[in-house]
Amino acid sequence: MRISYNPLWKMLIDKGMNKKELRELSGISTASMAKLGKGDNITTDVLLRICTALNCQISDILETLPDEETKNNED
Repeated sequence: MRISYNPLWKMLIDKGMNKKELRELSGISTASMAKLGKGDNITTDVLLRICTALNCQISDILETLPDEETKNNED
């Protein structure tokens, strides 16, 4: 399984926000924002800061997807 932050990016579009505005509002570092952009793992503290800033739940900003290897093994 892997994590996708696509729901977060969709939420930002819906709210008319950009990544810089999210970073400033939530108080997360540029390094954390870069990790989000790459789909890398980040700490739950960062996720909670984003949720607090956007007034949402963690499930609103990320989703789990099967790894390509796992998906291929199921076929």
